Amino acid sequence: MVRAIAALLLGLLIAVGAALPAGAATVKVTVNGMPITDVQIAQRSKLLQLEGRGGTKAATDELIEDALQLDEAKRLGITVSESEVDDALLNVARNIKVSRDKLVQILNQNGVNVDTLRDRLRAALSWSRVTQQAIMPRVQVSDAELEAQAVAKLDAAHSFDYILKEVVFVMPGGKGSASARTAEANRYRKSFQGCDSAVQLSLSYTDAAVVDVGRRHATQLPEPIAKELAGLNVGGITKPRVIEKGVSMLAVCAKSVAEDTTFIKGNLRQQAGNEALKGEVAAYLQRLKDQARIVYE
Repeated sequence: MVRAIAALLLGLLIAVGAALPAGAATVKVTVNGMPITDVQIAQRSKLLQLEGRGGTKAATDELIEDALQLDEAKRLGITVSESEVDDALLNVARNIKVSRDKLVQILNQNGVNVDTLRDRLRAALSWSRVTQQAIMPRVQVSDAELEAQAVAKLDAAHSFDYILKEVVFVMPGGKGSASARTAEANRYRKSFQGCDSAVQLSLSYTDAAVVDVGRRHATQLPEPIAKELAGLNVGGITKPRVIEKGVSMLAVCAKSVAEDTTFIKGNLRQQAGNEALKGEVAAYLQRLKDQARIVYE
């Protein structure tokens, strides 16, 4: 369970709020006038240990970044309500399949006050809004460059548009023999004479279903399936594949040449946009560091 929390927390944006644990605290660093205390550093260190990393320096460095991020959110007029932090905390618990109270208990057992996590969540939400408001508009991806990359990826196997039906030999509740169902699917395949008779043929088998997939371009399909379909004519059907719900085959009801790069470009755009955004976020944060007044006490 601790490992599950560690994996989840490690993926969160690192941030800190102004809430301090009860008891005496000594200021160790100020960031643009915002104090970071030894108590906060100790708490962050314990949280990092829960994540499988840690150390006083690492905790201090993260808290400095947290303070910079929160300060920038404040400058931009961005606020996060307590109810939003409550929702985020509940989502953390749900993602690791425990109740909120159980999550708090696990944190306490590892010496981490829940306010430490709440502060991180508050700042993560704030920084996410800074990203959306101030950083994302800077990200630009060249459509011409994406088109060139997409065309380069458009090989023969991905140059077709299909109308497909899926024939599924179902294993109810995941039960049954995949090999037995595959054998039945192969018998169906040998008798298959086209999409028009697909449903009628399926009636000869138990728990066999025919589903209209509709129009799909090859670029929307997994690579192995796209390559197999490229070698089939109208009226053909793929070899059986074991899937979660049973054994599946795809029947080709119509096929035409269509060198459509829409879906390739969509994937490339997402990848390029993510990389560009990552770079912009890092550069933006570095500028905040360069301009900040950071004083070690």
